[in-house]
Amino acid sequence: MKTLVAAACATGLAIASLQAQAAEYRDQTLRFAFQNVKDHPQGLGAQKFADLVSEKSGGKMKVRLFPGGILGGDLQTVSALQGGMLDITVLNSGILAAQVPDFALFDFPFLFENSEQAYEVMDGPVGQELAKRLESKGLIGLGYWDLGFRQVTNNSRPIAGPQDLDGLKIRVIQSPIYLETFKALGANPVPMPFPEVYTALEQGTVDGQENPFTVIEGNKFNEVQKYVSATNHIYNPQSLIIGQKTWNRLNADEQALIREAAAEATQYQRQVTQEQQGKALETLKQSMQYNEVDKQALAAFREKVKPVIEQFSQDIDPALLKSLHEAVGQ
Repeated sequence: MKTLVAAACATGLAIASLQAQAAEYRDQTLRFAFQNVKDHPQGLGAQKFADLVSEKSGGKMKVRLFPGGILGGDLQTVSALQGGMLDITVLNSGILAAQVPDFALFDFPFLFENSEQAYEVMDGPVGQELAKRLESKGLIGLGYWDLGFRQVTNNSRPIAGPQDLDGLKIRVIQSPIYLETFKALGANPVPMPFPEVYTALEQGTVDGQENPFTVIEGNKFNEVQKYVSATNHIYNPQSLIIGQKTWNRLNADEQALIREAAAEATQYQRQVTQEQQGKALETLKQSMQYNEVDKQALAAFREKVKPVIEQFSQDIDPALLKSLHEAVGQ
């Protein structure tokens, strides 16, 4: 019996090998740019994707990584994808609201309670419909990665409630909903490309910034910030996208390989993010003062941002918004 099982397994492997050989893969290198450092979960996910593409294509298809924003900020990167000067990127999904306004719903403050709830929405009808809407903008969605919940750091005081943000200059990503959210909370938001953040913090151009623990630790913001507060104000799904000009150059086998590698890399990246958030926080606690926002203060935060959610809901497809609320409720 064991011999038969072994023979069947060997036959299956042989068939898979023949299928891989029969697929048409051409020698080529795809350029993948992203904002975080290589050992951040974003970078580890990108490396996993690159490894899978090479492995599945027998080394014919390669992915060259450009970490740390060395090719520019997210808005520049998206433009480069559309123009065919770059091939792949991964970025906060909310930034894509500049392309498809409905993407702003992913940046609604205090929308998700945990990552698992977010995964259900991202992988379900809402996430898939939004990915389809990117195609008219020259972008193809490959999946949703996990950056985690955003937290506030600054050099002035712990953020225990909305009142503690009054007057603070907080760097935010270049997205209108972030600007309005922090205005509503009493801060002075400063939109800024990610590669400029460390220097701005170091020089005191801004008082603080907001990002998940892994981003804060991975980019060494703890070297130039005193306080880190667990506000969990926005959860960041990230969109893994490829430029349509690049996509159209790929044949059917290559496109299938890219989607398969993206799906596997997505599961890996999410797991890594979950594991590293806790580790990053423990590292930050060694050099920063840490505090958590209690339930009473959280309710005050939610109340402050209600007008922001109402404002941006007006620009979103009502049917999609209804689907989102139903999915979150489930």
